[in-house]
Amino acid sequence: METSATLIALTGFAFVTSITPGPNNLMLLASGTNFGWRRSLPHLLGISFGFGVMLALVGLGLGEVFTRHPGLHDDLKWASLAYLLYLAFKVATAAPPSADAGQGAGKPMGFGAAALFQVVNPKAWAMALTAVTAYSELGVAAMTAVFVLVNLPCCGSWALLGEQMRRWLHRPRALQAFNWGAAALMVVSVLPMLHG
Repeated sequence: METSATLIALTGFAFVTSITPGPNNLMLLASGTNFGWRRSLPHLLGISFGFGVMLALVGLGLGEVFTRHPGLHDDLKWASLAYLLYLAFKVATAAPPSADAGQGAGKPMGFGAAALFQVVNPKAWAMALTAVTAYSELGVAAMTAVFVLVNLPCCGSWALLGEQMRRWLHRPRALQAFNWGAAALMVVSVLPMLHG
């Protein structure tokens, strides 16, 4: 009975942290808007896979490295900020899709890049470290499975929302304004995590 309550609590935690705005979801929103849901699917799958691997590694002891070497945490925060600023710039300056089948000059983030992005995503680290600390009694495999199953549809909804926004952002200037706004939100979403 106690395990069931913990599993429900973990599922709620996974839902709230996966559905709320953060670098992954804002990049998926921009990707869905610029490239459509289907072309953003590798990006989405890379996020869920990369976070699942990260959570499993943290659960197996990687989180202990940060406890023993607190300076690594600060290094990771600054590396995260630098990479996020680079990605925000790429989103802000993304070429608008051309008229032929919505294929733009740019291309969406791929599976591997999205999976590796989790290493420098402060929100992903906060989620993984909190989950392992609060729900360790469930075991690494159960925590990882719950997060991947909850994360996929939550993050996928952001790419779908982006695709739906395409009908209002079909003019290049409107899409460019959206891209700059999404890039700014990406940067703002990570700032509170850098203070922790």
